[in-house]
Amino acid sequence: MSENIILNYALKNYKKMFREPAGSLEYKFIVPGSVYNNTLWDWDSWLTNIALSQFVTEDIKEYEIGCILNSLNIMDSKGRVPIYQDTWLTKENYEKWGETNIHKPCLAQHAAFIVKKYNDVEWIRPHFSQLQKFIEYYNDHCFHEPTGLYFWINDAAIGVDNDPSTYYRPYRSSASIYLNCFMYKELLAFCYIGELLDIDVSKYKKQAEELCQAIRTHCYDEKDGMYYSVDLNLLPINPEQKLHSGAPRHWDCIIQRIGCWSGFLALWSGIATPEQAERMVKENLMDSNAFWAPFGVRSLSKYEKMYCIKASGNPSCWLGPIWGISNYMVFKGLVKYGFLDEAKELGEKTVKLLENDITASGELHEYYDPESGAPIMNPGFQNWNLLSINIKAWLNGESVVEEF
Repeated sequence: MSENIILNYALKNYKKMFREPAGSLEYKFIVPGSVYNNTLWDWDSWLTNIALSQFVTEDIKEYEIGCILNSLNIMDSKGRVPIYQDTWLTKENYEKWGETNIHKPCLAQHAAFIVKKYNDVEWIRPHFSQLQKFIEYYNDHCFHEPTGLYFWINDAAIGVDNDPSTYYRPYRSSASIYLNCFMYKELLAFCYIGELLDIDVSKYKKQAEELCQAIRTHCYDEKDGMYYSVDLNLLPINPEQKLHSGAPRHWDCIIQRIGCWSGFLALWSGIATPEQAERMVKENLMDSNAFWAPFGVRSLSKYEKMYCIKASGNPSCWLGPIWGISNYMVFKGLVKYGFLDEAKELGEKTVKLLENDITASGELHEYYDPESGAPIMNPGFQNWNLLSINIKAWLNGESVVEEF
């Protein structure tokens, strides 16, 4: 392997992501960098925390825990937590927001990571009921009883911003594979913390098992050997309507055969069966006309008519460009299921992509061209790109810090 260009870059720049308390953010916290320089974001802070833990030797516990405490501090009476926080956003202002998506289900995952890292659960004990309230908000407002799946309320800030399975679609219609895989892991993390605190979490263990089965039942497509999001936008069955009375629908959702990288989260989360994983990797991931690109995993299959490589913000472009986080999470799924040759190839592509960027521009960027590896926008974006340091440690046979 080459000189550790990314680690050297990170050691010089990582402190730019630390923030002291300011405004309504009462605790220290971690930011992604670049144009997101003063904002606490949900899955960004969690994944950046994992990357930092791979190489930072100083005590950063206050910044790590602060990401959780700032989020819980602004939780409203319903259990909602915003996706991002700026210094101006107060609890009173947030209470007035209309119904929209909330913090992605990685709050308990982030907390569980910190608990495990420091072998210290007591810091979260006073806040456990808030974590429970957060999960119950999803249960009460984002859960589709007929399928047992969770849905996005709208397409606002869903992480994979313009994923066509959700973007510009009707409210509460998208049971996203991304959301459901995250929710499964969130329930497991919540149970992990609860058991350490000697709190009965049997309800949530059962819920996790049922969700896993629901995802396998509704989101896996035997035809393609791939996990997809599903569409919930169906008219209700009206027993008094004669038009359909002879054969009312017996299905509760329709699979969306849109090839998005987030389908591979079924590997990262451990939901896919070994047989499903084999097909997903061999028939989908490794197809160079679909996902497998010279510099990693295309965020949208090249077969899709929506495929597009361009610079955009609000939304950021997830219609094909390479992202450090999608490369990382697919890499982790490959390792989990024993596809070590494929993991090695993807890991090496990821490291090469980011090393090339640092060598050429002196910075990392938010996302990249799949064919050339050229950076597309937002120089100085460190964030989850630094998880490439974890990947390189794995490639070198060294100890690797893992997310919960």
